[in-house]
Amino acid sequence: MARSAFDNAQFLAAARQLVIERGPAMVTVDSVTQRLKAPKGSFYYRFASRDALLGELWLQSAVAYQEGFMAAIDADDGLGAALHTPAWARAHLDDACLLLLYSREDFVAGDWPSALRKGVREQAERVKDALTRFARLAFGATGSGQMRRAAFVLLEVPLAAVKPHLKRREAPPPLVDELIRSTFQAIAPRADAGRARKSTVA
Repeated sequence: MARSAFDNAQFLAAARQLVIERGPAMVTVDSVTQRLKAPKGSFYYRFASRDALLGELWLQSAVAYQEGFMAAIDADDGLGAALHTPAWARAHLDDACLLLLYSREDFVAGDWPSALRKGVREQAERVKDALTRFARLAFGATGSGQMRRAAFVLLEVPLAAVKPHLKRREAPPPLVDELIRSTFQAIAPRADAGRARKSTVA
């Protein structure tokens, strides 16, 4: 059997552009192959289904976003982790619109393709581990209340702050950072003070 002239990256790029333009619900095998002028057989040579393509696209975007977030957590820089969301959105506006305006379930309805489940599980575990480490640093414990505060200050506040701007396809302005910073310092002053002490000692 002859190999397809189209590769995975081309199908993912076409799907990415369609998501940005129309949203994930409008991405179909037909719309992707038409965008590439590729035969359907070429698509199915690479991907088992539309869900497999969109699942891989979502996971690829999530992992790319997560790199800077995890680097900040590894450095015990909770504020840096919170501010990563607007910084990443400014540097990667299209990808931020794709990842942050939609939920994981918007990309794949029902069960994820088996080949992607491991990657999705590992991605979720990395986020949970980051929240646990931050909760211990900022609040001294990892109970349900501390974990809820960690998720709020690291994930929910930054997302809420950038989302109105992403809906308008505009980069988050500096005011967004100020709002995130103020909220972080109000909820997790211990983490901010602890990092400042480490920097002074270093």
